[in-house]
Amino acid sequence: MAYTGIATAVAREAAWLQIGTDTLPALQTIDGGPWDVVQGYWPGARLASQKTGIYVDASPIVDLRAQFQRIRPQYAFSLKCIWPVKVTTAPLAETAQQDAADALDLLLQRIRGLVGDKTHGGRFLSVGENPRRVDAVKADPEVTIPRDKALRYTVLYRADDFEFSG
Repeated sequence: MAYTGIATAVAREAAWLQIGTDTLPALQTIDGGPWDVVQGYWPGARLASQKTGIYVDASPIVDLRAQFQRIRPQYAFSLKCIWPVKVTTAPLAETAQQDAADALDLLLQRIRGLVGDKTHGGRFLSVGENPRRVDAVKADPEVTIPRDKALRYTVLYRADDFEFSG
């Protein structure tokens, strides 16, 4: 596959996460998943605060010299995940936290990808393989529920793009 450029990395990964027709869990509510929004880039707090959402970004972007004239760009994908909590009292706050954990589990399954294919459908050379890890960090709900009326996760993983001569 030809190099498509760093400018398309976020769009390619967001497109992978938006798929609702393969054997992996669908993420978007339109396809039966739990997330209202799955898109590239953060739209701003006002637009994002009322909906469950996954917002894809990439930073840093590393231009790795694989060999003498070969370059393999690598992206550190950072997914901002927002899960609004309508009520801040027990047991509803606990229910919301469990619902968010269930939704996060579906997201992680989609990031892991199809058995035997770690390219996210041919969009990248590999995803979550170099290094072989995906980190999901939950912000403290004791802070985010009263302040933001939401749970917040950050999901971090890397993707290697196709090599090109430079």
